[in-house]
Amino acid sequence: MSNKGKYYITTAIAYTSGKPHIGNSYEIVLADAIARYKRKDGYDVWFQTGTDEHGQKIEEKAAAAGITPKEFVDQVSGTIKELWNLMDTSYDHFIRTTDDYHEKQVQKIFKKFYDQGDIYKGAYEGLYCTPCESFWTESQLVDGKCPDCGREVIPAKEEAYFFKMSKYADRLIEHINTHPEFIQPVSRKNEMMNNFLLPGLQDLCVSRTSFKWGIPVDFDDKHVVYVWLDALTNYITGIGYDADGGSSEQYKKLWPADLHLIGKDIIRFHTIYWPIFLMAMGEELPKQVFGHPWLLQGDGKMSKSKGNVIYADDLVSFFGVDAVRYFVLHEMPFENDGTISWELIIERINSDLANTLGNLVNRTISMSNKYFGGIVENKGVEDDMDADLKAVVSEAYRKVEEKMDSLRVADALTEIFAVFKRCNKYIDETEPWVLAKEESKKDRLATVLYNLAEGILTGASLLEPFMPATAKKIAEQFNTSLAAFDELGSFGHYASGTKVVEKPEILFARLDVKEVVEKVDTMFAERKTAEEAASGNGAVGDAADGASAGQEITVELKEEISYEDFDKMQFVVGEIIKCEEVPKSKKLLCSQVKVGNQVKQIVSGIKQYYSAEEMVGKKVMVLLNLKPAKLAGVLSEGMLLCAEDQDGNLALMTPEKEMPAGAEIC
Repeated sequence: MSNKGKYYITTAIAYTSGKPHIGNSYEIVLADAIARYKRKDGYDVWFQTGTDEHGQKIEEKAAAAGITPKEFVDQVSGTIKELWNLMDTSYDHFIRTTDDYHEKQVQKIFKKFYDQGDIYKGAYEGLYCTPCESFWTESQLVDGKCPDCGREVIPAKEEAYFFKMSKYADRLIEHINTHPEFIQPVSRKNEMMNNFLLPGLQDLCVSRTSFKWGIPVDFDDKHVVYVWLDALTNYITGIGYDADGGSSEQYKKLWPADLHLIGKDIIRFHTIYWPIFLMAMGEELPKQVFGHPWLLQGDGKMSKSKGNVIYADDLVSFFGVDAVRYFVLHEMPFENDGTISWELIIERINSDLANTLGNLVNRTISMSNKYFGGIVENKGVEDDMDADLKAVVSEAYRKVEEKMDSLRVADALTEIFAVFKRCNKYIDETEPWVLAKEESKKDRLATVLYNLAEGILTGASLLEPFMPATAKKIAEQFNTSLAAFDELGSFGHYASGTKVVEKPEILFARLDVKEVVEKVDTMFAERKTAEEAASGNGAVGDAADGASAGQEITVELKEEISYEDFDKMQFVVGEIIKCEEVPKSKKLLCSQVKVGNQVKQIVSGIKQYYSAEEMVGKKVMVLLNLKPAKLAGVLSEGMLLCAEDQDGNLALMTPEKEMPAGAEIC
């Protein structure tokens, strides 16, 4: 395989607030598949991942756990690294933002920006939404409330350093316009241009004084460097960047990055803030930023309090590493969100892995043993039906390459499985068991089995970056090695006369849906019971969701009201008959709520905690006579009542017993 040059790929670094669920783990598997593919395709690959370890949330979580922030992130970073290793990811470097070399360079970069006038000291003053951790101006509010979640905001002020974003905005706009490949998919580029760059950039807060767990600003010790300047620079500090001009040879070789692979929710930071920081440093911009979609749970939001969070290690314990890798890679569309559930995984394993692939390999090896003592030999007895099989097999690499060049990984897997499906069809067409009945057709039978072996091994060679262990097992069963990509453009590389293994291994067994789901339910029930016992009071903390277990909440009493004030409020039971996401909002759901003989439209900032599908059919508590208001441009005619803990986690209030819609709450 010829050397096609360097290829530097990164993931976003995982935030160390808790154990990542499978939606978070998807990104590392996606990046690994791309990195492995590029290596096999002749590139000199450097694949970097790691953990983001500073911030107020971590400081608070560590305090709640009674340990230091460093002890806390050491534990969580270790857990994340174990998960990445479990998923058979081939990263070359795992960076932590608490690494000494990273912290020193962040301090140098901050000082460099300050010295050249890109950073100035000011104050963050505005209206603060605590659950969203966001400052807003008066003009950004919607009906006086947070535009994201619709909740109350409070005046707040904090001394901070700011980066002059507008100084570099025109240059960035020009770069995006002249480099159409820079932001992918195109829909993400349009969002960044229309929603952020073209309306005008505000200066960015790059330091904080309200907490201490961060990299200190070395010339102003009241301040710590805020998350994005700290976290984003890992992509260069991890390969030897030096702000003083002494960057390593590795940095000079690898930078600019060929691909930053990130979730769509942080595309703004990687395509606006990060490029502007690099411009201010005088460094080249990354070649491409790809904002992948999310992997969502099919039956609602993952929540530890519900006992339904899906973790990668749980899935692996049931299905194995490669089956999980296949599912998350195959089920994620290029632009739209994908869906995961235990039932969907079982369905995909049974149809694609057990039937299409596993059964194909088993049948081919078994027939070779049965009819020829395991010897696979090309006798050259061709038939018209062979041509199409050979064309599909020979063209597969070109088609997969085309998909991978545009990062359409799911489509690439579909092309690979098209080879296996064509091989299965070829068995039906040639009917080897019929050929075996006539001695005169023995050489034809041998040729058919050789063609099948060649097709399977071509598919397995292409499959290696996505399912490395499975591809290797297939090659071992045919007593050969996987082919290099530059060998796959033609047909006939499998050495004629090779003897396959005597007893083929079952690659993927068919699963019983009911049996697996029962085991899963038992696992979740046992886990929830153990966590409730550990919490001491039945409260369950969710590291992934940000809830804290067993903490006593300090209740701040508001001004007293009279019974007459209370009596003005009309509380009733409502039934949600329809619910939809509010367009262009990350946090709002719009519910149609049946209240007696009426239907009210209510907009709520609960999308983080409930899916639209999950809301339908719920009986909820409603404040009915709240003055109508518009949230994100959508009319809301009431309020759904929720409980909220000190970390901003929400739970809908529902009646303890079955009550009709419209029943008065008094």
